[in-house]
Amino acid sequence: MTTVAIIYHSGYGHTAVLADKVAEGVRDAGQTPVLLKIESAAQDFGPLIEEATKADAIVFGAPTYMGDVSGVFKVFADATAGVFFTGAWKDKLAAGFTNSHSFAGDKGHALESLTILAAQHGMNWVNLGLAPPGVTAAERGPDTLNRVGSFLGVAGQSDNVSPELSPPAGDRETARLLGERVAKAAVRWTVGAHAAAELGKAA
Repeated sequence: MTTVAIIYHSGYGHTAVLADKVAEGVRDAGQTPVLLKIESAAQDFGPLIEEATKADAIVFGAPTYMGDVSGVFKVFADATAGVFFTGAWKDKLAAGFTNSHSFAGDKGHALESLTILAAQHGMNWVNLGLAPPGVTAAERGPDTLNRVGSFLGVAGQSDNVSPELSPPAGDRETARLLGERVAKAAVRWTVGAHAAAELGKAA
């Protein structure tokens, strides 16, 4: 079975909601999610990195603070330098999600940071694969999929209320669909890798 690691930081619980929905999507695709929560900048990231290295794909998640990923997530990203030097994540699939209070909030910049992190590791990015909603701004309700209109990954929006109430249903379902998409892509990717290895042996 294909394994998808979901490495995320959540300051107030809203980004964690999206992480859980990504994991749900992985399970819906018949594959195994591994949720890896970044608790603080002072923790030992070794166990998280070790678990992620075992996975077939990695989904990165972080809230958008001041127009970029949270500082705690950035400390984790810097800690993956050891993986960079060994190339252990090279050719894995990657994807990402973020969340902020405002509708824009430069979430695109945060997703770009996650994309660049993956690129530096030689990973292959899986985009959201959902077109922006073909409705007017007034019609973009809480149940609308990809209501912010992101392409790189999930861009969730949460009000300053309990994570039980926000982000809304549309953002949660968008995250679930990303998890499903990544899991299905990882299955194709790993099957193709095995087939290529067998072809190499035959040659």
